[in-house]
Amino acid sequence: MTDTKLAHELLSDMVRVRRMEEKCAELYSAAKIRGFLHLYVGEEAVAAGSLRALADDDAVVATYREHAHALLRGIPMSSIMAEMFGKQEGCSRGRGGSMHLFDASKRFYGGNAIVAGGLPLAVGIALADAMLQQKRVTACYFGDGAVAEGAFHESLNMAALWNLPVLFCCENNRYAMGTALEREHSQTDLTVKAASYRVPTLAVDGMDVEACHKAAQQGVDHVRDTGGPFFIEFRTYRFRAHSMFDPELYRDKAEVEQWRERDPIRSFTEQCLRDGMLSDADVREIEDSAAAEIEAAVAFAEAGTWEDAQDLDRDVLTPTPEAPR
Repeated sequence: MTDTKLAHELLSDMVRVRRMEEKCAELYSAAKIRGFLHLYVGEEAVAAGSLRALADDDAVVATYREHAHALLRGIPMSSIMAEMFGKQEGCSRGRGGSMHLFDASKRFYGGNAIVAGGLPLAVGIALADAMLQQKRVTACYFGDGAVAEGAFHESLNMAALWNLPVLFCCENNRYAMGTALEREHSQTDLTVKAASYRVPTLAVDGMDVEACHKAAQQGVDHVRDTGGPFFIEFRTYRFRAHSMFDPELYRDKAEVEQWRERDPIRSFTEQCLRDGMLSDADVREIEDSAAAEIEAAVAFAEAGTWEDAQDLDRDVLTPTPEAPR
């Protein structure tokens, strides 16, 4: 890498995500965060590298493991943390929680708790942009488990047929919820499935943030220039269990530790220091900045307010007695 500014940004993005996720795990154990919590630890290179390739007016659709995407898309950490606390100052007014982060002003359309549920949504957003003749990209993030769902095949088929501007980003962490890739897919090269719909594809090391950025830039350029879809398989690995409820009995601890040796943050930090792109002082500044941001976000969430019980039916649509049913 020759761009010092980009190196600083990529490392900062990964550190902000990692430290926020670690804090969320701590807060969950303290019962400050309730419900489900799916952490992104280990996969930071994918979100950090790929989201830097998007423009501000591009759209992003994510899964329930979306804290990183929301943060790096520009939703303030304080708003994300308040949402996970269930406070009405959160980005979804405390009603969505961890799995339903949303901010239309950032063109961030979730956060979706349904496996593969974001794929048809992304196709719809891209169709709207195409009909309005907008040169915008919709980046859709999903896991390897989603590739086994019918919505994946329907969405890729429609995107290819209608030449829609969707960047399909498959975060293949090899285990979906808890089933090894080879036990779920007869064809484990997921690019082959996308290519069957005549969608251009690319596979990349999802533990290498620079490689992720280059792949995403290639995909974005293709989508923006041709208007048609592009599929990237980011081959990555989550270091933690599927969710905080997961006993993680489906993989060996030795395998996890082996993958931890490829920690994207440590690897990229060492590379940048070795190449002279960043100094020890730069790395300390990045860590200190992330720590201060997290402290302020937690304080904001703690000071947040609960929604009044009288407002719980607000925005819940039900037919009136006079309306036809």
